[in-house]
Parts: sequence; C-alpha cells; structure tokens
Amino acid sequence: MLERKIEHVLENWKITKGHKPLIIKGCRQCGKTYSVCNFAKKNYKHSVYINFYENPDFESIFKGPMNIDYIIMMISAIIPDSVFEPGETLIILDEIQKCPDARTSLKFFQMDGRFDVIGTGSLLGVSGYGDNPKSIPVGYETVVEMNPLDFEEFLWANGITKDIVDQLRKHLNEESPVPQALHSLMREKLLQYAVVGGMPDVVQTFVDTKQINLVLQLQRDIVRSYKDDMVKYAEKNDKANIKQCFESIPKQLAKENKKFQYSVVKKGATSSKLAGSLQWIEDAGIITRCYNLNIPELPLDGNAIDDVFKVYMKDTGLFVSMLEDGTQFDILQGNLFGYKGAIFENLTADFFSKMGRKLYYYHKDSGLEIEFIIRWRGKCTLVEAKASTGNTKSAKTILKHNEKYHVEQAIKLGDYNVGRDDKFLTLPMYMGFLLTEY
Repeated sequence: MLERKIEHVLENWKITKGHKPLIIKGCRQCGKTYSVCNFAKKNYKHSVYINFYENPDFESIFKGPMNIDYIIMMISAIIPDSVFEPGETLIILDEIQKCPDARTSLKFFQMDGRFDVIGTGSLLGVSGYGDNPKSIPVGYETVVEMNPLDFEEFLWANGITKDIVDQLRKHLNEESPVPQALHSLMREKLLQYAVVGGMPDVVQTFVDTKQINLVLQLQRDIVRSYKDDMVKYAEKNDKANIKQCFESIPKQLAKENKKFQYSVVKKGATSSKLAGSLQWIEDAGIITRCYNLNIPELPLDGNAIDDVFKVYMKDTGLFVSMLEDGTQFDILQGNLFGYKGAIFENLTADFFSKMGRKLYYYHKDSGLEIEFIIRWRGKCTLVEAKASTGNTKSAKTILKHNEKYHVEQAIKLGDYNVGRDDKFLTLPMYMGFLLTEY
C-alpha cells in the first residue's frame, strides 16, 4: 500500500474543532478515492460511500429538500446497510461534480454538524462538465488539491526510508556532500521517477514488477483517458482545440525558448481562440503554468506577466510517456539527448508544483533567462535546472547587479553533488524536492 501525504491532511482535518465538509480535487486517477476510503476505514466506525459517476441514480437523493434528516432517509433507503451515527459516520461523495446539488448540500451538513462529509472531484469546475451548483457553499467547505505522488512519496514506495530523506535534508542544511553510495542511489531513483512519475497505479506496478513496458502501457492508457474526457466533456466547439493544445506540450518544451506559443498548437492561432482550451486542461489538473516575471524580485505573484508563460505537465512520467518509444530506456541509461532540458525542467516543475508552489521564471530579449524563481528561506532565489554542466551566465549577471535586481542567492540543480560557490548553492537534481522552506 502506498503511503500518501494526504493522509496527514485528512487526519489534521478530522481533529480540527468545527471542521467543515472537505472537498478533495485533483486530476483523474491520482488516488483521491482510495486515500479517502482508506482514511475512513482507519478513523470512523461507519462510512457511507456514494459514487455519482458509477451510480447516476444517487443524484435523485439530493433533488429534494436540503434537510439533512430527509437526505439521510433517502440514502438509507437506497443503501439499506448504511449506518448513521453522529460523530462516527463519514459520508463520502465521490465524483461530486456529477451532482451539483450534492455540492450545495455541504452547507446544510456543516450547519447540522452530526456527520463528517468528504467529496472528491476530478473535473470539478471544468468548463462543460456538468451543471454548476445552485449555490456553491462558500464558507461552509474546505477545498484541498491532491496531486499524483511526489518524488518523496515515490521514494517511500521504493524502500527509501524517512531516515534517509532526513539525512539528505541534513546535507542540504549543512551544505555538505552526500556520500557517494547514497548519491548514486538517489541519482538512480531520480531517473526512475522521471520515467515512472507519480500516478498511483503506475507506481505500484513499477514497485511490484519493475517492468517498464507495463508502466508505459498504463501511462498511455491514462493519457488516452484524458483525451477521451476532452472529447466527451468539453464544449463542442472546444473539443479539437483542447486536444491539440494538450498534444502540443512536448513540442512546446522541446523549443529552445519554452514559452508557450499558440501558433505551435495550430498555425496562425491566437490566444483569443485557444486560451479557453488551455485553461480547460489546467482546470483538469493535468498541467501547470510557469509565469514570466517583469523583474526577479519579491513579491513574485505581483511581478508576474499574465499572458507570458511556459506549460509543464503536472506529472513528469506522463510527459515522458508522450514522447517516442525508447525514451524510457535512454533516460534510465542517463542519456536524455535532445529532450534532456525539457525533462529536467519538467522534473523541477513537478517538484515545485506538487509542494504547492506557484511557478515563475525570468526571460528577457536581451538574453537573460532563469528557468525558475522561488521564494526560499524568505528570499528571492534563482533556480537553474541544468541537464548538463550548462552555463549560469544569466544568474551570475543578476547576482552581480544586486542594486538593480535585489537578488542575493541562487541554486543550481543538476548532475552534481552538494557544493557552494559564493552566492551559488549547487545541489544534485534529486534534492529539488527538499526546497520547501518559504
């Protein structure tokens, strides 16, 4: 069984006095349902599971009065073995976006207070998917986003203990080299993560079999299901555009200038025609944007340029599965060839987005370019993600002109061990997941 960080989020939610109904949103097949059902089994005497996707008839339960006694009566009629004990029963509303009235009912469950409720949604709020609730229960629900496994969870699944992760964190804090044996092991795990990614079924298959052909088959099935969703649920006029935007991502990241360009999706296309299509994919939790900054200084969000951005896949394994056959073998051998920059950048975006960071970069026509900029340990920090030794000319220029840019530190992630060169902290790429301090 895969250990997930969402378990601690759920536990803290349960012990919080006066907690509200919880909504867990995230891309399809990232493990929402399994995690919630497992949590229910461990923490409640009773659970009542309602899946609106598998059983559309359940929607009728919420068509009547928004009275909790009435709703409980209707649920018990359609699920005879359900038990409702105040404080001891968790109601799970799976794929809640299929039943907008169930979302509305959360307000009344909160006001009633007898039963805990968790709803999950994979296409929650995505344009064209279902109807909007009559009333979104603002102030009466807590929304949490769940991602596929991050690199740390992948390490746990593959036998890397939390003590080893703590040892890596100690080397980061002390800025001391990682012992060679551990360094080699972690480099190997990073390449495996680049290929496998974090979709739970894919990770479990890799852990159980180590067969990359089975991994790739599962990944491509997931990508295919995403495309099916685009065709099935998007507005009629958007279907083809959404699919083309999604399929263009490898080409976008292969460019030297990785800024997302609508013309790469379709010749002559403009943002006015395709912006909504790209937004659909982002709302579905499949991609994340990285915004260019006017100037690399805090506050980052205040300096972001809304219409200039790069696009990364939320899960690097799915990104790699969209490339040609044989890529997995090359990566596991350490040979990343032409896509090496794209893969290392997507890995860094994967690390940062799964820890909840918004993504930013800096690019100027003068030639200055920094792959990522984050707030780390309270300061604006340049982050260079290098697949090879690569030059850091841009970062050095920005650090040199401190009076203009107000940046005092930079991190270089790549195929190195830990080291320090003045304002540059050099880290092995696998340590990117440890840069959690804001």
